Amino acid sequence: MASGLTPDSYDPVLDSLDAVTVTADRGVTISRTDTVSVRNSLSLAQTLQQGSGFHVSDNGGVSGLKTVSLRGLGSAHTAVYVDGVRVGNMQSGQSDLGMLGVENVGSIVVDYAQNSVSLNTARPVFKESPVAGDVRLSAGSFGTWIPYARMDFRLSEKLSLSANASGSFSKGDFEYGEGQFRTNNDVKQVRAGLDLFGRMSGGDYHVKVYYNDTERGTPGSTSWPSDDRQKDRNAFVQGVLRKNFSHLYTLRLSGKASYDDIFYTSAWGDSNYGQTEFQINSAHEFQIRGWWKLSLAADLQWDGLKSSNYTASRLTAFSALASSFRTGPFAADLALEYTGAFDKDALSRNALSPSADIRLEIIDGLSLAAFGRRAYRAPVFNELYYVGYGNPDLKSEDAWLTDLGLDFNRGFQGSWTLKAKLDGFCYLLKDKITSAPTEEDPDIWMPYNIGKVRSTGLDILAGISHSGAWTYALDARYTYQSSLDMTPDSYSYGMQIPYVARHVVVLSGQMEWKGWNLSSVWQLRSGRTDGYGILPDWNTLDLTLSKEFAVRKCGGFRLKASLYNMLDCRYETVSGYPMPGRNFIFGVDFNF
Repeated sequence: MASGLTPDSYDPVLDSLDAVTVTADRGVTISRTDTVSVRNSLSLAQTLQQGSGFHVSDNGGVSGLKTVSLRGLGSAHTAVYVDGVRVGNMQSGQSDLGMLGVENVGSIVVDYAQNSVSLNTARPVFKESPVAGDVRLSAGSFGTWIPYARMDFRLSEKLSLSANASGSFSKGDFEYGEGQFRTNNDVKQVRAGLDLFGRMSGGDYHVKVYYNDTERGTPGSTSWPSDDRQKDRNAFVQGVLRKNFSHLYTLRLSGKASYDDIFYTSAWGDSNYGQTEFQINSAHEFQIRGWWKLSLAADLQWDGLKSSNYTASRLTAFSALASSFRTGPFAADLALEYTGAFDKDALSRNALSPSADIRLEIIDGLSLAAFGRRAYRAPVFNELYYVGYGNPDLKSEDAWLTDLGLDFNRGFQGSWTLKAKLDGFCYLLKDKITSAPTEEDPDIWMPYNIGKVRSTGLDILAGISHSGAWTYALDARYTYQSSLDMTPDSYSYGMQIPYVARHVVVLSGQMEWKGWNLSSVWQLRSGRTDGYGILPDWNTLDLTLSKEFAVRKCGGFRLKASLYNMLDCRYETVSGYPMPGRNFIFGVDFNF
């Protein structure tokens, strides 16, 4: 956390963008959110594992590809946002979590209605000095070194600038069996960013510049190890603005330009992918009455890809008309969305998506919430145009998402807070893009719209926290998820979707006293399959102990020691890609 920030220490004025950018997708009001703690996490993949309904696909070790899927819909159907602007990847549709660091993230918000994850940059907090900083160094198992630095500058009463840089360097190799080692798992990564935060009359804005440079091995599976290499260069600049022109009209505007370059060195031949993207997103809110609000959203996005295999481009248009009603304990949001994908010299794809969200406060602190939403996912470039594999006649994946839940959150006796949440959900997905043998040659596979998935489940959360001389919190999460392949004539018909756990338990706790902090996370995954058979259950226990020391007139520093996978469970999130056993990280953090 930058500049010694804690989740409860943000300036509510400087951080007012959060309320705008994380609660809805591109101005659409339909939303059902949850938060995920970023405390003591080394990566986004490790952080999201602790959330409800997530499957994080990890190809093993620090250099392995890491993607996230929410409630069984797949990683291409799960959107990732940074400060309200979507992270795009029109080549494969999968957002590589390794490109984005967790060091500058102040909060993570999960939106189940939008099937999205929003990462929000920590805002600077200043005391007497107009300059604040945070310098860290962590080191640990597998030859891992993680340096980080951030400087915050208060340029004026309404303007601040943050600059940050971080690195991740690791040999990465580890033992996963008797005399067996995971090799070619090294990584050299450098990330840097600039954030400009500003306030103006009736609004605020945030401009971000970001760069990532990574060179890593791609070790392959235990059955097919490789010496392949991958280089990633990612850069983007984006801006978000909110302006309240009157009590009747509010404008939200965002834009982005990005370039992503991926270069593979392989025994099968080298390949390169260069992706360019431009976005312009707008949302217009009209407060018709105190209880009635209308909003109109309109977005345009252009994506171009030049690769060693093919070239492609797409213009995506999005618009939505939404209406919100608030009367006493009752709230309702209705929306109709349009999405159109127009590829050069190819078929266009259009979809209308209605959605509804209602909330009723039953008693003080207890509310009932429900949503229903239709969601589409247009095929990505590899699925359409990859030579020897792509199918240009694919339709968009079509899903219907429904959720019904109870929320309870209430404080008592001044220092205690009790929270609980119960959610039942049912997601139905048809026209799922699934690879299958061609009729002409069974040895050649192509993608088809033949897949169907029925994902039903239950999320349960209970937590209690206490603040005072002793501060502590306990959270327990349980997710039951039945995500079944309902594709006719499929070899896995009626089976759980590969790698999605039927049962997930996450127990977390932390305790603070006089600068000491002890936190722990235990998680269990059971009821998994790889599409061919049942996979072993796995569980991990992570412990972190830290101590903060104040330094007069300077700030302070913190020493931290983390032990991950303390029980040394040998497990795989993807078959053939073993994860590390017991490992540790030590760190020192100086802030001023």
